[in-house]
Amino acid sequence: MVLPAFYRLAVEKMLPSDWLLVGNGRGDISHYDFAGHVRDALTRFGDGKPEGPDWTRFAERLRFAGGGFRASDPGSLLDVLAEAREQVGEDAELVHYLAVPPSAFGPLTEALGEHKLTKNARVVYEKPFGTSPEDFAELDKTVHRVLDERQVYRIDHFLGKEATQNLHVLRFANGLFAGVWNRERVQAVQIDVPEKLGIRDRAEFYDATGAVLDMLVTHLFQVAAEVAMEPPATLSADHLQAAREEVIGCFRPIDPAEVVLGQFEGYRDVDGIADDSTTDTYVAARIWIDNDRWRDVPFLLRTGKRMAASEQRVSLILRQPEGTLSDVPMHGNVVGFDLSGSGAIELSLVAKRPGPSLQLDVGDVRLHLDELPDGDPLPPYVRLIHDVLMGDRSLFTRPDGLAAVWRAAEPLLRNRPEPLPYRPGSWGPEAARQLAEPAGWLLGQ
Repeated sequence: MVLPAFYRLAVEKMLPSDWLLVGNGRGDISHYDFAGHVRDALTRFGDGKPEGPDWTRFAERLRFAGGGFRASDPGSLLDVLAEAREQVGEDAELVHYLAVPPSAFGPLTEALGEHKLTKNARVVYEKPFGTSPEDFAELDKTVHRVLDERQVYRIDHFLGKEATQNLHVLRFANGLFAGVWNRERVQAVQIDVPEKLGIRDRAEFYDATGAVLDMLVTHLFQVAAEVAMEPPATLSADHLQAAREEVIGCFRPIDPAEVVLGQFEGYRDVDGIADDSTTDTYVAARIWIDNDRWRDVPFLLRTGKRMAASEQRVSLILRQPEGTLSDVPMHGNVVGFDLSGSGAIELSLVAKRPGPSLQLDVGDVRLHLDELPDGDPLPPYVRLIHDVLMGDRSLFTRPDGLAAVWRAAEPLLRNRPEPLPYRPGSWGPEAARQLAEPAGWLLGQ
């Protein structure tokens, strides 16, 4: 996602007037060969093979520094950066993007400090930021020994999605929805991210991580905070971050009895996966938020690999209205958000079915966000990398919120249920159905 996002920023002239992109790795390849690697990545993961003047201009700004990068040995990075400064200018700002395994975050951060590459720099960390409460605490100490918090950008691309940002815009800008965003009107919240894809392209990473660390305590917890946060004083970076972190602090520690883990059949046959692996490729969890707004409202979080569909949905299921009408259809009142692509806002409403008798039916209304006049939706990584360059931290996570995430997840990590097998192309283990009762999961009914 990163290289196609950077290329789009370049094509759309959303980068500074002068810049260079320096790749770093243990190998030792030429700048020209690195450009070829980037082109292959754009062809495979972007919008097709880059061609023409746009690619020529982009490729001219690519560099590679080999030999790795450690506190004891910087490889060729310092030399390549010195050459880059001769071209861009001595006052050029550095943005270090750590798209590496979490175990490398600490050593690379220490190396940045050791080689004096942190002055006025910004450092982007991919998720997960730590792999346990203890690991998070140690990493956080390491990062803050080297960097000021305002230099740190912990990236979570779900927060960069257009529809995720509309979670708070729809609520705070429309009185119709602000009035129902509470336990009196909402029966349950579902955050559902099933995936058809497997893990063949990143088996080694995934087997060391699993669905809980890869998705639940990163993306899904952050989206839940977007839904549940109290109205911030403003939509500035500090106030938005504070509102998310405050509500995460109200997450009740997860009860492992309210979690179902799964592993799709055939997972252990994938190259790179151990024959006895117990890694979870599926997780469904019921979590609770202990504050006045959401107390006793279940938040149902689900994600998994090799499932029946690929979706990214947030749904607020409203309570059945009390009154004259009976037999109101279940799931008749739902406020939904499709987080995939450019995103959409959806409403399910109960209405009279046209005809001579009084029969109730459910109708759906869908607003595609890319159809708004003059809309120019940005993919999440394009938006977030641009925010890093602009110094906007509103869609990035803070350490106090992440500490609360790990506190909430700790009981599950210490008493992890045995993953149950499930058939590829299904909706996961049957045991997960009971977590969503009485309303049931909206997807996979």
